[in-house]
Amino acid sequence: MGMNKIYRGYKSYQYLEHGVDYEAFELVEEIGRVPLYVVVLSGVEEERAKRLLNDCVIVSLHDHPSVMPKDVSQIWDYESQGREVTGYEGLSVSAMDAVLDNMTDGTGPITSKMGWKWSDIIFDLGMRSCDIAHQEMVIHCERVDDIVRAHDNGQVALAFCLESATMIENEIDRIDILYGLGVRMMGIVYSESNALGTGLRETRDGGLSFFGRQAVHRMNQLGMAIDVSHASDLTCLDTIEVSRVPVFITHAGARGLIDSARMKPDEVLIACAQNGGVIGIEAAPHTTITEKHPHHNIESFMEHFEYCVNLVGIDHVGFGPDVLFGDHVSLHHAFSGHMSIEQSRAKGRVNEVSYVEGLENPSETFPNIIRWLVKHNYADDEIEKAIGGNALRVLREAWY
Repeated sequence: MGMNKIYRGYKSYQYLEHGVDYEAFELVEEIGRVPLYVVVLSGVEEERAKRLLNDCVIVSLHDHPSVMPKDVSQIWDYESQGREVTGYEGLSVSAMDAVLDNMTDGTGPITSKMGWKWSDIIFDLGMRSCDIAHQEMVIHCERVDDIVRAHDNGQVALAFCLESATMIENEIDRIDILYGLGVRMMGIVYSESNALGTGLRETRDGGLSFFGRQAVHRMNQLGMAIDVSHASDLTCLDTIEVSRVPVFITHAGARGLIDSARMKPDEVLIACAQNGGVIGIEAAPHTTITEKHPHHNIESFMEHFEYCVNLVGIDHVGFGPDVLFGDHVSLHHAFSGHMSIEQSRAKGRVNEVSYVEGLENPSETFPNIIRWLVKHNYADDEIEKAIGGNALRVLREAWY
C-alpha cells in the first residue's frame, strides 16, 4: 500500500487530558521541520519510483519514530515522565510497512539519568503498547506475517526492539519476559560493556562473554533477532559465530570509508553476510560520512550502501536509518555522555551539519532512498531486496 496508510489523525495519548493527566510539551512538527529535500527524477523515473513505493514491502531495520520537544532543553523532563510520543502522522507518509522501533533505550531516564534500567524498559514497553492499542494504523509486529498484512492493509507493523541487553543484568530468563512483552530484536551491547560482551566505547576488546554466549543461545531458542550494531569488533565476530541463525547489523556503515568505531570493518561486514545476515546503513547525524562527502547527506549515506553492496552483495544490505522526529543533532549533544558520541565519531575533524539533508526524519528516508536508487539505475529486483526483501528473508529465519 506504500503511501496509502489508513491514518485518521490520531495523536499519542489523546484518550487522556493533556496537561492534566500528564505534562504537555510543545513538540516539533512531524512533517516540515526543515525544508523538504527530494531527489530529482525525470518523468519516467518518477513513475517508476512511485510504483516501487507502493508495490514493495518496505522495512526499516532500525528507527526511533518518536516526536521530540521543540525546546531540546526540556528533553530530560520529557523523557522522565515516560510518555514518549509516536509520530503517527509522519509514519503515515513514510511508505514504511514495518519499522523496528528501538524505543528510548539508554536515553530513557525515568528513574535514572544513566538509563538501561529494567523497570524503565518495562514501563516504556507498557506505555507504548497502551498508546498503540488506541489507534488502528500502527499494529504490533510479532512475526513476518504481520508485516505482509500491514502492507496489504495500509498499516505500519511496529516491532519493539532494544539496542542493548544491559537491563537483563545476569538474569537469562529476563530475555523470555522481554519476548513475552513483544520485543523481537535485541542488541548484545551498547557502547559500554555489559555482562554479555564488549561495547564499542572500550579500549580493550574482550569479545563475547560466557554469559553472552548463553544469551545468544536463548535468543535463538525464543526466536528473537540479534543486533550487533554497537558491539565491539570481536564481540560482533563472536556473536556471528555462536548464533545458529543470521545476525543483523541494523544501523552502521563501512569503516573502509571513514575511520570510526561506529562503522564496521570489512572483516565484520563479510562475516555477517557469510552467516546470511543483513547490514542496515544508518543515517543518524555524523555517522555515515566519507572522505568524498564529509558533510553528512544522502550522498555520503548511499556511498556506504554501495561500498557494502560491492563488498558482500546486494542480498546482504538494507537500511536502518536510525532517525526520529526532532533536532537529532541537539539531542546528540544533550545525550553525548550516554551514547558515546565522541568515542564513536570519525577520527579527525567532523563537519557538523544541522541535519542530514534528504534523510532528516522517518517521513522522508525511504521515499528518497528509493528515488536515489532509481536515479542510479538499480534494477527493480535489487531495489526490492534492499528496501525490505533482505530484511524479510532474515527475519523469517530469526523469528521462525
